[in-house]
Amino acid sequence: MFILWWIVVGLIAGWITGKLMSGGGYGAIMDIVVGIVGAIVGGFIMRALGHTGSGGLIYTIVVAVAGAVILTLLLRLVTRGRVRQI
Repeated sequence: MFILWWIVVGLIAGWITGKLMSGGGYGAIMDIVVGIVGAIVGGFIMRALGHTGSGGLIYTIVVAVAGAVILTLLLRLVTRGRVRQI
């Protein structure tokens, strides 16, 4: 069940990030991957700032979206001009 939870949160976070960032997403599978990795990045950043992860579903999605936005910005900086934006 835990893996299913990560996939659902990753899907939601990836979709929201694709809508927030200009230029569209990376496709369904990559949006999920970016959302999951973004959740990990967001969790790491929040833990480094001293916040614990005990906020429930909304807190988890907000942290995952924040991490996915940061990850997407970094991906776009690294792959500038090589990724076709839709």
